[in-house]
This record gives sequence, C-alpha cells and structure tokens, in this order.
Amino acid sequence: MAGEHVILLDEQDKPTGMLEKYAAHTLDTPLHLAFSCWLFNEQGQFLVTRRSLSKKAWPGVWTNSVCGHPQQGETFEQAVTRRCRFELGVEIADIAPVHPAFRYRAVAPNGIVENEVCPVFAARVVSELQPNDDEVMDYQWVELPEMLSALAATPWAFSPWMVLEAKNKNARQALIDFVARLRA
Repeated sequence: MAGEHVILLDEQDKPTGMLEKYAAHTLDTPLHLAFSCWLFNEQGQFLVTRRSLSKKAWPGVWTNSVCGHPQQGETFEQAVTRRCRFELGVEIADIAPVHPAFRYRAVAPNGIVENEVCPVFAARVVSELQPNDDEVMDYQWVELPEMLSALAATPWAFSPWMVLEAKNKNARQALIDFVARLRA
C-alpha cells in the first residue's frame, strides 16, 4: 500500500513520530504501533493465511488472518477494516479486542526485526474472500481448537506473533468466547 507509515513509540508506548513503513522494518526496527486480527466466518471457523513470498519479514509463513499498522488519525477499527479490504478483499463486522496490551519483539531468519505494540482483535467476515496475491499466497478455514493445538505443537510453522498471541491465556479465552458468540 503506497505511502503507508508506522507510528513510532517510546518505551511508555507514547507516540514520538512517524517513519515510512518499509524503512521502519530493518535489522534494528524501532518500537512502533501495529495491530493483529483473527477473522472468523459465520460457522466460527478461523481464517489462517500464508504470507506472500514477496513479504519483507517472514515470507511464506502461516499467520493469523491480517496484520498492519494504523495510520495517523485512524482508529484501530478503521485500520483493521482497511487492511482486511487490502489484503483479503473482504468486508468485516463485529470487531472486538482480544489482547489490547500485546507487545512483542521477534527476529526473522533474514534478520528483519518486528518490534511492536500490537493490540489483537477478532472480527467476523461478511463477504467473499478475494486475497491480494502480493499479501497472501494461501489461506485455509480451520476450527479454532485445531489451530490452537497446531500452534502449541509446531510453533516454528507459524509467525512468532501469532504463536505469542495464542499463548496468552486471556487472549485465547477471548477468541474462544468470540467463536461461541458466533455459534450462539
């Protein structure tokens, strides 16, 4: 997405400036604001996606449905909606926080660092998927308990942020509760 930037943060998670997105993700990535979203269909199945091979960090890795960076003046709900449209060509509803205080740092095999304050959300898909090949090379709908088991058994097969999000007891329970509401 042309012209995207990241909002830089200090150690107290306060904004300190902005940096062009591509320039921000390096071997020494500064702390910045992001988000992560787990999408579910009407049946309560989770959408796991495989990152495009053209991605700078973790190319070809399976991950949660969509991630991105809010732009200046944009709410998290607006940012999640924008990235879902851009990456997956999909409309969403019922955006709910599942881990508002998530923060992580991870180093990819190619040395690129992710260093993010990254609130995690869940949302419901309300249209057909039309994935952007520059973002997503594959996807699959899976049952959440199966996904959580796979993350615990084979964490190396998934993005580090997805593994860490699923390890958090409160986030995991919030995802389970979100699915229960969809199926009610």
